[in-house]
Amino acid sequence: MASSSNSANAGKIEARGIEPVPENECRGHPLQLFWVWFAANISILGLPLGATLVAFQHLAIWQAILVAVIGAAGSFAIVGVISIAGRRGHAPSLTLSRAIFGVRGNIGPTIVSLLSRLGWETVNTTTGAYVLLSLFSILFGTSADAKASPGLTLAFIAVFVAATLVVSGLGHATLLVIQKWSTWVFGALNLVVGAFLVGSIDWHAVFAAAPAPASAVIIGIGTIAAGTGIGWANAGADMSRYQASTVKGGSLVASAAFGAGIPLVLLVTLGALLSVGNDKLASATDPIAAIRDLLPHWMAIPYLIAAFGGLLLSNYLSVYSAGLTTLTLGLKVKRVQAVVVDIVAISTGSVYFMLIEGSFYGPFIGFISLLAVPITAWVGIFVVDLFGRDTYRADALLDVSPRSAYWYRNGIEWRAFGSWALAIVLGFCFLSIGGEHGFHGPLADTWLGHNGLGWIVTFVVGGGLYALLGGARRTQGLQESTT
Repeated sequence: MASSSNSANAGKIEARGIEPVPENECRGHPLQLFWVWFAANISILGLPLGATLVAFQHLAIWQAILVAVIGAAGSFAIVGVISIAGRRGHAPSLTLSRAIFGVRGNIGPTIVSLLSRLGWETVNTTTGAYVLLSLFSILFGTSADAKASPGLTLAFIAVFVAATLVVSGLGHATLLVIQKWSTWVFGALNLVVGAFLVGSIDWHAVFAAAPAPASAVIIGIGTIAAGTGIGWANAGADMSRYQASTVKGGSLVASAAFGAGIPLVLLVTLGALLSVGNDKLASATDPIAAIRDLLPHWMAIPYLIAAFGGLLLSNYLSVYSAGLTTLTLGLKVKRVQAVVVDIVAISTGSVYFMLIEGSFYGPFIGFISLLAVPITAWVGIFVVDLFGRDTYRADALLDVSPRSAYWYRNGIEWRAFGSWALAIVLGFCFLSIGGEHGFHGPLADTWLGHNGLGWIVTFVVGGGLYALLGGARRTQGLQESTT
């Protein structure tokens, strides 16, 4: 029933914005979300992420596999936990967050979430345009340098964002169908490319590699988690809000953990194997070109097509989520119009970084690392709150006036907001970005800071303090007294 309904609605613009989905329209099932998360993580850019495990942490291959399973599948299990909130409240993640932080207090997490989504979308769009520049240079002999071919660069940015707009603009039903069938097409291409990359592995070095200490494994898990599931956590409920109320929470967790975990574990492991005895992939400023150089010349075209498709599938979901987050921020437009606003923003960013600034990946890695701190703090609080809450009030989620049940004190739930703020301050203390002249927190040289594990501090402090202050228990009491 649900599958045929989605097929029938595919190609039609989803009219619903952030308002909770009525129970009679919630017919989704976990397998749909399996395909959504699988497609969003099928990008071949997972290879350089795995390469860092060997090049920088010097993990043995069995350790790299363990890290990939725990870091990728484990972090996406958290996405699945947040999806439970979407099934309960039938609303997007940041809209449900109003019940936790208050109508005004939620503005901070919403802005951070939107900036993070726009940042990753700009990464996808810029990389996608570079892929097309590389493809055209092979087929037609044009320059692969963005500044040397400004007309082509603008055209390729437009192609990527237009393809994104078509699917993300149409909405949920179209997204489910496209993600499912595209997984088979681009998944097959990735398998073909991966099979040729296997020929570049130095198997003697792989089996001769000594295992790294346990501390390196812990650091590797944190690196993979921060680069995969943690970045998607705030989109969990966006996709699960159409799930039937009878769907079990464990099934939602499994759909995210296995859906994203399967492609990520394969890609991360392959990247680690490629990097044994060769750290070029891990240190490359252009990972697309670095991977292409490992392939036979004639494989460049199918590889670039696979890379482009993976980036596009990730961008579909990200832009759809960003549109809902934009509406939560208070923009008074229709959902599809909010998607257009986000498309304009990422197009502008891509043009700037490709044609004007000239330096892109370094600044954006720092930017996204900075935003990861408040996002992780939000995740910790959201997850703790979920254990103390069974329902959400639909009317209160949409009411931004002092009459809202989620107005709390001056529009802010201070237990949640205070825990979030303190966790952010501590997280920044462990952060170091931008090199010698960038930001360097006072605790950045400690073991946690040096190894990039400050995000764990924000998660534990944010969620732990909120629980100690009684926030989770208070939200349960609120539901009992107002429903």
